[in-house]
Amino acid sequence: MSQTSTATKAVSEMTPEELAHATGVAMYSTDRASQWLGMELQEVRPGYARMSMRIRDEFLNGHAICHGGLMFTLADSTFAFACNSYNVVTVAAGCSIEFLKPVSGGDTLTAEAQEQVLSGRHGIYDIRLTNSAGEIVAMFRGKSAQIKGNVV
Repeated sequence: MSQTSTATKAVSEMTPEELAHATGVAMYSTDRASQWLGMELQEVRPGYARMSMRIRDEFLNGHAICHGGLMFTLADSTFAFACNSYNVVTVAAGCSIEFLKPVSGGDTLTAEAQEQVLSGRHGIYDIRLTNSAGEIVAMFRGKSAQIKGNVV
């Protein structure tokens, strides 16, 4: 996800889509964990985010499949970008994951987070992880809580 002219526009003048993009750019620039794992932020819209990550050999567990904790981390990062897309600092209040299919080394996972409900300071987000063939390999659900502050 590249930085665009939204960086020069005042936050109060941005459309919701521009603001979501700006929050994504700002968060990714300081998200050392997602960068280190090779996650790519592909899209952020209000209540939505999409990221991908290639499964490197060092991500494989003792069964030679992707470690579930790394799949969880991709989903969790994508969740974070979606729930912070309104420019209100938001954190996870709880989350769970269901693993449906094993993932091989060299594959690329894509995570898509979609807001299901935003009520007051709390939201529910569903994140679908798919492999390169488009098969759903895991489903993640996160509950968010808005706290004080803004992302940009």
